[in-house]
Amino acid sequence: MTLEQYLIVSALVFGLGMFTVIARRNLIAVLIGIELMLNSVTLNFVAFSRFSNVGSLFDGQIAAVFVMALAVAEAAVGLGLLLALYRRFGSIDSETPDTLKG
Repeated sequence: MTLEQYLIVSALVFGLGMFTVIARRNLIAVLIGIELMLNSVTLNFVAFSRFSNVGSLFDGQIAAVFVMALAVAEAAVGLGLLLALYRRFGSIDSETPDTLKG
């Protein structure tokens, strides 16, 4: 595969993730959309590392590991917030919590 093909796949995955975040009201679907966007960033890091002639071959892979660690932390915090919202409001709909509205 060429770099352009990797970038096209990454753009499609990022677009799908962004659509999921914008269109869905379910908080689990929103978290899945954020994970898709982070995966597309990881794909970009690895693709640019593979086709770059500057620096080490493993620079993109190291950055990808950091993005994966960030995704794990985001999932843990997000699921914790999701459980707290479910216990408080009884729903995982993103528009249900309205107690902070003035």
